[in-house]
Amino acid sequence: MEAYTKTVNWMFQQLPMFQRVGAQAFKKDLSRTVKLAEHLDNPHKNFKSVHIAGTNGKGSTSHMLASVLQEAGYKVGLYTSPHLKDFRERIKVNGKFILKKNVVGFINEHKEFLVQNELSFFEMTVGMAFDYFSRVKVDIAIIEVGLGGRLDSTNIITPEVSVITNIGLDHTAFLGNTLPEIASEKGGIIKNNIPAIIGEKQKETTSIFKEIAKENNSEIYFAEDLKFEKYSTDLKGDYQNKNIKSVLATVKVLREKGWEIPEECLKNGLNSVKLHTSLQGRWDILQEKPRVICDTAHNTEGLTLVFKQLKKEKFQHLHIVLGVVNDKDLEKILPLFPKTAIYYFSKPEVPRGLEAKILQEKASEFELEGRVYNSISEAYEAALVEALDEDLVFVGGSTFTVAEII
Repeated sequence: MEAYTKTVNWMFQQLPMFQRVGAQAFKKDLSRTVKLAEHLDNPHKNFKSVHIAGTNGKGSTSHMLASVLQEAGYKVGLYTSPHLKDFRERIKVNGKFILKKNVVGFINEHKEFLVQNELSFFEMTVGMAFDYFSRVKVDIAIIEVGLGGRLDSTNIITPEVSVITNIGLDHTAFLGNTLPEIASEKGGIIKNNIPAIIGEKQKETTSIFKEIAKENNSEIYFAEDLKFEKYSTDLKGDYQNKNIKSVLATVKVLREKGWEIPEECLKNGLNSVKLHTSLQGRWDILQEKPRVICDTAHNTEGLTLVFKQLKKEKFQHLHIVLGVVNDKDLEKILPLFPKTAIYYFSKPEVPRGLEAKILQEKASEFELEGRVYNSISEAYEAALVEALDEDLVFVGGSTFTVAEII
């Protein structure tokens, strides 16, 4: 086994990681991240940043913004999670993955410290990203929050601007059961005297954000209230229109702070996101005849938008390859799925994956019928075999489901 695979396996196994095991990976304070940053000589103080949180859209928004800044000639770091195929997707500079030797080198050099201080997978990955961005001297880094905001390991930075795309009921076990509770967790990225942008105005959360901004003497902008001309993007989901507004508001604030982002670069950047950042899995059209679309949406808000767009597609039959993780509220998400589709139930290959049989039983309560398969790839193959040229195959339910077929 090559050194890189060994290193990444060690990182995954070493300590709980939310992505794989859920609740026990969620830490209640930032002390260990701060300790790691000090051990690394506070690399996050060597570059400018934009911090992006939110229930949905934070990944797409981060990638769009990185693409725009890249187009404007800046050296741009991009830190996102989770990854689809390769751990290195999480840490990129101008769209290029961190090198395998940098991943191996960082862990080897700091392993003793990481083990001694029981750093979680997420904490060490954040340390690695910040260290790398500092070493290669990025001009600016777009930092996507992992989970929540206030207690997220990324929350040691002082960005140029803090962005919160929207608030939905996801990860309620950690962040609270109501939109205001979740908003106050995510609002934890709003810093003293640093402008804040809220992507979507929601009546349950607006006052919370205004309050946090006021306490921090931070100027707050609601992207929906700002007037912008219409821009297009190569990310094809209709839901990207909301994310574009967050990006435009962020660009407005960055320009006011002296960042040079010409109009041409804004347009080109938004239209070359995939090219510049290698983003995958957002309303991704994988083939025609049959048309195959995958999307990583996995909560009520995200799936509602995806199915709204699916309704606009023309097809004879709809085939849905579905796999979810075990902390999803099926009572909430299954009613959103079309009853007329043929389902291919399977379990994503992660410890948190929900058994396909359980998913099938639960789905049939909502009149969603289909067969159980041993793996996502087997389910996907079956759908491709059964689908006619004029049918549509949709793959989704979880980031991990999409990762297995891309």
